[in-house]
Amino acid sequence: MDINTDNYQPIENYGVIGNMKTAALVGMDGSIDFLCFPAFDSPSIFAKILDHQKGGYFSIEPQMENVQIKQLYLPETAVLITRYFSEEGIAEIADYMPVRDETCNSYNAVVRKVKAVRGTIRFILKMQPRFDYGRQSHSTKNNDNALLFSSDENNKTLLRLQAEFPLEIRDQDAYAEFELQESEKTVVVLECVDEGYEKHFKELSFYEEHTYFETIEYWRRWSNQCTYKGRWKEIVLRSAITLKLLTSSQYGSVVAAATFGLPEELGGDRNWDYRYTWIRDAAFTMYAFLKLGFTQESEDFLKWIIEQDQNRDLHLLYKVDGSSDMEEQILEHFEGYKKSAPVRIGNEANNQLQLDIYGELLDTIYIFNKYHKPITYDLWQIICKEVKIVMEKWQEPDHGIWEIRNQEQEFLHSRLMCWVAMDRAIKIGQDRSFPFPQTEWIKVRDEIYHDIYHNFWNEELSSWVQFKNGDKVSDTIDASVLLMPLVHFIVPNEPRWEATLEAVNKHLRLDVLVYRYDNDESGIDGLQGEEGTFTMCSFWYIECLAKAGRIEEAVENFAKMIGYSNHLGLFAEQISKKGEHLGNFPQAFTHLGLISAALELDKQLTRKVNR
Repeated sequence: MDINTDNYQPIENYGVIGNMKTAALVGMDGSIDFLCFPAFDSPSIFAKILDHQKGGYFSIEPQMENVQIKQLYLPETAVLITRYFSEEGIAEIADYMPVRDETCNSYNAVVRKVKAVRGTIRFILKMQPRFDYGRQSHSTKNNDNALLFSSDENNKTLLRLQAEFPLEIRDQDAYAEFELQESEKTVVVLECVDEGYEKHFKELSFYEEHTYFETIEYWRRWSNQCTYKGRWKEIVLRSAITLKLLTSSQYGSVVAAATFGLPEELGGDRNWDYRYTWIRDAAFTMYAFLKLGFTQESEDFLKWIIEQDQNRDLHLLYKVDGSSDMEEQILEHFEGYKKSAPVRIGNEANNQLQLDIYGELLDTIYIFNKYHKPITYDLWQIICKEVKIVMEKWQEPDHGIWEIRNQEQEFLHSRLMCWVAMDRAIKIGQDRSFPFPQTEWIKVRDEIYHDIYHNFWNEELSSWVQFKNGDKVSDTIDASVLLMPLVHFIVPNEPRWEATLEAVNKHLRLDVLVYRYDNDESGIDGLQGEEGTFTMCSFWYIECLAKAGRIEEAVENFAKMIGYSNHLGLFAEQISKKGEHLGNFPQAFTHLGLISAALELDKQLTRKVNR
């Protein structure tokens, strides 16, 4: 397909800022091209990354010739600095969303600090909000030296743009030209509140005088909790900050990614909405937080889990606030990133059965109980309820970790995580002497083990494979098999595991990148087109190498994988054959996979040095 890409920046050209309530993507050209306001799963007001004409954006651009651009985060923070260099001067924009410990949710704003570092520089500001995913028109009015934007059809969300220089209204959008002398600074602020809560708008002076250093201090205090002192501290901490940006401070839930609709293949239709909380992704994220010493996030998440369980049985995914109204829709008016339509909001996977979620959740609770704080009996009762569901359903076919939209199957990964659920529940019960039917639970755990070990093995491929259907075993290699040693189902020197690792290497690897499965051969997912390599699976492979004692190979692979990150150390979900980022961005699963691989590498390298 011939695709004109001139109107779209590469996904990897973006940085992310946020306030643990929502998140924005800031391009290297100084344009905020994605933002859902006021929450992660609210309708977008900026989505230029998905439609350069209809999506909306907020740009501040220095007017200089032959500009070179550099972008960086202030160390240990989520404050993003974009710097512009030319013969005539240097300009700088610092972008952040203000946060502070005690009132993290009292305001919701984007602050843009603009500075002429060298020379006299003229800037052009353009803000074109497009309410409700670009589906609603809006009106704009002057309001006390600021501009106030509201949807014409739904006035629940109000935006206010403030600046120290005059702002014009052009076709109901904002426009300004301003000039800064050398060393001169100015501040531009975009705020969001619900109608009727205008009293929560802050004066411009408040943002100028308080929020910048307050936000830096917040992030550095948070970062200093990190107990990881290993060889890749900077990239691990950047991944941790990214996970924190995807975590709701209000509820404790975690979104899978900041965005929706970014394609897994240019021109393809694998374009999903990831702005929701998958139990799987969130549990893995809490596992990473616990391993790094960020314990409050795991406590908040478990409180959220308990709250959801009290309302109804645990299921696959939720909106950030715990509700589940996420009907999948197509935004027909958006052309998609680089013309990759359809652009979807909502997620049909909400109706799927995915049995693996119990294993990921109970594994995280096991780590929480073992290394942080003993769990309560109330939580133990929830565990017992989840175990009962696993015991009843572990033999059922489901849609699996990859949310196959085709036929349900008996997936190895789902069964593996059912084993994990039983195993971790037994260990917690024994550790705490909680009452439970130990003989019955152990019997089911062992039945699942034998079923996986014997019935998912493909003798011709010398590998455990993706699924079985009754007595018939598939011939599809699936990268989720890499979790077998990572969850301690199998030891790395088990002959069958060594053969399986080689099968993954032979069938799914591309350089150091790993596909999740070969859909061309299996057709298992029922979708058209291809996809990129799955970055999380690449980190799983590296962790498996480290566990198998292939340390130098693992270190080299890890270094090359880090080379695929963008200039800020961020990853999307997938990477194409030519190194482009694909899929939603930044993705939690990828960054927690990076953290886990780094921790294992450090452990193995330290053991090697101390021998």
